[in-house]
Amino acid sequence: MHRWIALADPTMKLMTDEERRVSIAETLAARPGPSGDVWVFAYGSLIWNPTIESTERRPASLRGYHRRFCLWTHLGRGSQDCPGLMLALERGGSCSGVAYRLAPEHVERELMILWRREMLSGAYHARWVRLNSAQGRFPAIAFVMNTDHDRYAGRLSQAEVAAVIARAEGALGPCWHYLFSTVEHLLEEGLRDRRLEGLADEVMRLQQSSSAPSAAGAGG
Repeated sequence: MHRWIALADPTMKLMTDEERRVSIAETLAARPGPSGDVWVFAYGSLIWNPTIESTERRPASLRGYHRRFCLWTHLGRGSQDCPGLMLALERGGSCSGVAYRLAPEHVERELMILWRREMLSGAYHARWVRLNSAQGRFPAIAFVMNTDHDRYAGRLSQAEVAAVIARAEGALGPCWHYLFSTVEHLLEEGLRDRRLEGLADEVMRLQQSSSAPSAAGAGG
């Protein structure tokens, strides 16, 4: 996969596995409080396509961060000619999602799978956050936007984001599928993100208007 990414976008600087091992070790060393379970917070595609093995999953919420389409992608859900946008966590507000608990004996293995997927180029920072759930509060690893990264899109308006998502497509499929799947699976968990739902409605309106016949071409 990484070889394909390097060929598709030679300008992207990818982390090596050794750099990922160091990053994982530093993240685990920074675990707050006494050693215990390692949880990972999912707020986007990890909800519906986690790729990792876990021993428990539960709905959870995070205060102090919100999810936003603020990360440009030229590969998976976009292209060099028509970049897409991906979700990341930014400061402020709150966010609901799903937490996964990793088996203690497989923590390093499962985190390496996640790092190879999420920490490709340093666009995210791995941060310990405090999650709230029906079972109480607990620490978890979350992938937060690195606002110094050259793929950081900044705070685009909803109209700008909707226009990008409606048209962008890459090797993993259309950008709108990523948005719609996230909204759908949040609802399946009993979670609401009205901003994302409103964005999905706007993207659907754009798609419907672009597929409607023009007045000039309409018959009698």
